[in-house]
Amino acid sequence: MRHSPPRPLRRLGAACTCALLLCASAQGQTPNLQQGEQIAKKGLPPTVAACASCHGAQGQGMAAFPPLAGQGARYLRTQLDAFADGSRGNPIMAPIAQGLKPQERADVAAYFASLPSGIAATAGQADAKDKGAWLVERGRMQDGIPACASCHGPGGAGVGEHFPAIATLSASYMQAQVDAWKKGSRPPGPLGLMEGIAKKLSSDDVNAIAQYYAGASGAAKP
Repeated sequence: MRHSPPRPLRRLGAACTCALLLCASAQGQTPNLQQGEQIAKKGLPPTVAACASCHGAQGQGMAAFPPLAGQGARYLRTQLDAFADGSRGNPIMAPIAQGLKPQERADVAAYFASLPSGIAATAGQADAKDKGAWLVERGRMQDGIPACASCHGPGGAGVGEHFPAIATLSASYMQAQVDAWKKGSRPPGPLGLMEGIAKKLSSDDVNAIAQYYAGASGAAKP
């Protein structure tokens, strides 16, 4: 004779099953590009400002605000989730990300991922006399610093869904992210790589990398 589990356990099991189904459903939802474009261009008044007001009409980035166009959807979604849960600190982005539902974060991430980045994935030439070129193309292995290109691709155009394009980032933005990784106020990213690498980069290294990409792409403004 089979015995039914106690009622509290049945309720707990049902709740867990429901939660798992909801989680699976949320992860399986298809991003809505039209909704993402709406958020990007108009926001969700009164709590969520339009992304375009800081990141540009086509996600190209402006001043201290990084470009979003062409970045991997999963990368962008991960950053929005990190802003929302506080694992990546930012006083501007935190309330915006928190004002978006998980599906809306997925929508806006997919929209920006669908836009062209304008970055040519062209490998450069390592020049021992050019600190930035050498760090980008070869790294500084004696200090445990891999080449930027080994993860971020030729021309800093990004690789796959998780390694972002960095060719058009300014030196000030790069430095702010390196400082955040050093302080542990930004998640270390894929394979936990960037926190360790950031601790080995000097301000001169960061500026040289940004200067190199600026000269190579004509887009970044250190």
